[in-house]
Amino acid sequence: MKVVLIGLGQAGGKLTQALASYDYEMGFDAIRDALAVNTAEADLQPLDIDTMLIGQDRVKGHGVGGDNELGAEIMQSAATEVLDGLDGRITSQAEGIFVVAGLGGGTGSGGAPVLAKELKRIYDVPVYVLGILPGRSEGSIYQANAGRSLKTVAREADATLLIDNDAWQSADESVEEGFETINQQIAQRVGLLLASGEVIDGVGESVVDSSEVINTLRPGGIAALGYASAKASEDSAENINTITSLARNALLTGTSLPNAVKAETALLVIAGQPERISRKGVERARSWLEDETGSLEVRGGDFPLESDRLAALVLLGGVERSNRLQAFLDRAAEAYEQATEQQAEPAATFQNDELEDLF
Repeated sequence: MKVVLIGLGQAGGKLTQALASYDYEMGFDAIRDALAVNTAEADLQPLDIDTMLIGQDRVKGHGVGGDNELGAEIMQSAATEVLDGLDGRITSQAEGIFVVAGLGGGTGSGGAPVLAKELKRIYDVPVYVLGILPGRSEGSIYQANAGRSLKTVAREADATLLIDNDAWQSADESVEEGFETINQQIAQRVGLLLASGEVIDGVGESVVDSSEVINTLRPGGIAALGYASAKASEDSAENINTITSLARNALLTGTSLPNAVKAETALLVIAGQPERISRKGVERARSWLEDETGSLEVRGGDFPLESDRLAALVLLGGVERSNRLQAFLDRAAEAYEQATEQQAEPAATFQNDELEDLF
């Protein structure tokens, strides 16, 4: 699937660079262009991809300090400038646009829903958000920001592929090491998903193409991505159980949004050497996935890759609110309520016990 990436804020810029680097190193050519946009000049300087500094008249290149309302205001003011900077990058070859952002900060959290709305107004390809939820250990301001941003961006984007910061971080890592690991994990998993159908090293029996990714994300709302890999036998007949186990692990323990299982649509991608992929294993895995997700639309296919391992990617579209996501929204609401009480703002900012939208 050929896409253009726009990274917003510090986390969005770093992840966009990691995705672009992985795609380049693997030779997939799925990422056609990438741009990092930020209000903080210092966060743009280490990046190797093209960058754009916005909001200089408001924050002088020093960032918004975690204020996502200010981040949204600046993006609204700079929308024309950003769209002009994308001119020539989003060509007829692009099959989708991904806005990449950490949802807990200021620039990415506030800017992502604004930019998604503007991009949908201009372009006739799907506009997705790759959003990163803050971990449980991150401060209350990040929880509140992410709760409001998620509500708004889920409304504005065609779909929001959600990554929980706690999902792929090892317990023995520092915060900085954890972020680096997460970026690498996301780059590999999302990179493989985007590359599906783009590079063919062998002849798969049922190769995934970009339309299947797009159709899986068509329900909108929240999407999640699961991944698992294992050493594979050279004999496909011996990999029946391997493939079914990989699909189970990808959904039940390797997903970007823990405990998110029920969904409207699903896509199962098995990556590896075609001669190692068991058709019986794939069909069993798809059948199990239908039962487990409750979806009547479970697509599937191969991604031929030269490797002695097999990997399973499970993309879920229209994910039902999981216990983990509900717990996050509850924490975000509590953090937001505490913040508004400290500012002596009326409790009426909450409607129906939900976080108010960002704009």
